[in-house]
Amino acid sequence: MKKSFAKIAILAIAAASLAACTATRTQKTAGEQLDDSVLTGKVKAALIADPNTKARQIDVETFRGTVQLNGYVDSADAKAAATRVANSVEGVKRVDNNLSVQESSRTAGEVVDDSMITAKVKAALIADPTVKAHEVNIETRDGVVQLSGFVDTSEAKNVAGDVARRVSGVKDVNNDLQVKQR
Repeated sequence: MKKSFAKIAILAIAAASLAACTATRTQKTAGEQLDDSVLTGKVKAALIADPNTKARQIDVETFRGTVQLNGYVDSADAKAAATRVANSVEGVKRVDNNLSVQESSRTAGEVVDDSMITAKVKAALIADPTVKAHEVNIETRDGVVQLSGFVDTSEAKNVAGDVARRVSGVKDVNNDLQVKQR
């Protein structure tokens, strides 16, 4: 009796372990996670090495080989260069360039104001049960909030946009979140 129970327990543990390694539409396997992390690192390194891009202005997210470029850059040329650089990295399947061109300079006060808005939006997203806040990147420039990253559902994308719009100080929201696809 004890031997058959032990066998069943071992089989159950093995099945659970295999299930944990299986990808779903919204969750990656450990291998896919590692592949995307490596790809993100390669794209960031390529952006740093390219003289036409300011890597500190560009946030890179990757989901199953699709690379998202997010943030604010100084010129249309910098935006185009970022796409070119990301596309040149081996393993990149697709590049979604969500970079916004903002040519104006900002005062220290404006930077602080935008940082406060970003923090308030992040806190509001954390408080919402529909959105996995850790999946959402937030950039703010002149009161305009850019949401980016990969979320599980269309509902999560829409709720994130609605939550951000309700935050005091937000002038507009660019909802560049993408729903995870297989």
